[in-house]
Amino acid sequence: MTMTSVVLRDMRAARSSNPLARPGALGLQAATDGADAPPEPRVDVENVDVDGLHDLSRDPEVVAVTPAIRTRLIEPVAVDDAPASGDAWGITAVGADRSTRTGSGVLVAVLDTGVDASHAAFSGVTVEQKDFSGSGNGDKQGHGTHCAGTILGRDVGGRRIGIARGVPTLLAGKVLGDDGSGSSDALFRGMTWALDEGARVISMSLGFDFPGMVDDLTQGGWPADLAASQALVAYRGNLRMFDALMTMARARQAFDAGALVVAAAGNESKRTVDPDYEIAASLPAASDGVVSVGALQKDAAGFSVASFSNTFPQLSAPGVKILSARAGGGLVEMNGTSMACPHVAGVAALWWEAVEASPLPATAPTVLAKLIASARSDVFAHGVDIADRGVGLVAAP
Repeated sequence: MTMTSVVLRDMRAARSSNPLARPGALGLQAATDGADAPPEPRVDVENVDVDGLHDLSRDPEVVAVTPAIRTRLIEPVAVDDAPASGDAWGITAVGADRSTRTGSGVLVAVLDTGVDASHAAFSGVTVEQKDFSGSGNGDKQGHGTHCAGTILGRDVGGRRIGIARGVPTLLAGKVLGDDGSGSSDALFRGMTWALDEGARVISMSLGFDFPGMVDDLTQGGWPADLAASQALVAYRGNLRMFDALMTMARARQAFDAGALVVAAAGNESKRTVDPDYEIAASLPAASDGVVSVGALQKDAAGFSVASFSNTFPQLSAPGVKILSARAGGGLVEMNGTSMACPHVAGVAALWWEAVEASPLPATAPTVLAKLIASARSDVFAHGVDIADRGVGLVAAP
């Protein structure tokens, strides 16, 4: 029986005579420590049988192999009220309106449902699109356009929506199709593309769809327990592959500045049903080396955690009634950790610019340190749990 597998390779290994650069022989840690060249990740999709899997395990270029798993955008929560007037409130909340930085010179990637490059929010922005979903460039769903607008969108109709309005170029990787779903191989290929292009910030408001894979298998006639077991194998394998790719990305920091990867924590919590109905941050936000982001809302006594926001984020940001670009034109408000994530990505772009103008090493770890050190913990309403809001509200330089 053949199986469609996602294969992560380090192409550096094929050209290296150093046995420490052979991931298949000595493991990932050996592949990334002390090597004389940066890792060169490549993601392939291959149909292999049992013998083929055995051969892949012996290939010195191969770092990880896994069945693909469904991915899906982190579905925004409906906004009931009429849109507010004025600028997007998250701009002031994170201090972007008071920052002297604009993100000038910083390359940002958004891996999502694509981007409506013709929208006024991206006027003057160089938008480089690449489709990994098979549904073509552009954004018919609207999720990616909204997220990108929060990160770097220019003013629309005199209203400010973007955190880092000086970012000159957007890498729009379409890793989710027009229905908002996709496959993990598209995500991995999008990540390697963004890394190869030199992105300094990579923003992802999506997750691995474990329940969706179980549903697909059971609807295809699989027994429920066998479907759950197969989906768990894929979930575990994709987590390991994501961690392997992140390890390779960190190893590249010895040769260039690296990239900060930011992801939404997820919207599965239901605190309105029960205050203790809290779901932990989902993958890939929960992966090692990823900055996970929870969603905040404004209350009279300060900021509180949105009822839907998953717990255990690293940072938090505005995620309720967030005004940004609507695919096809105009503006729209959305709720979700999907909306909080691009606030952190935009602020990260501001910090990249600030760090590059300072004596500090301009690397992803430096920018992350700035994000963590500057996060505000003095703005929350009484009783907000640190496990729900992370180290604090992200703050611009």
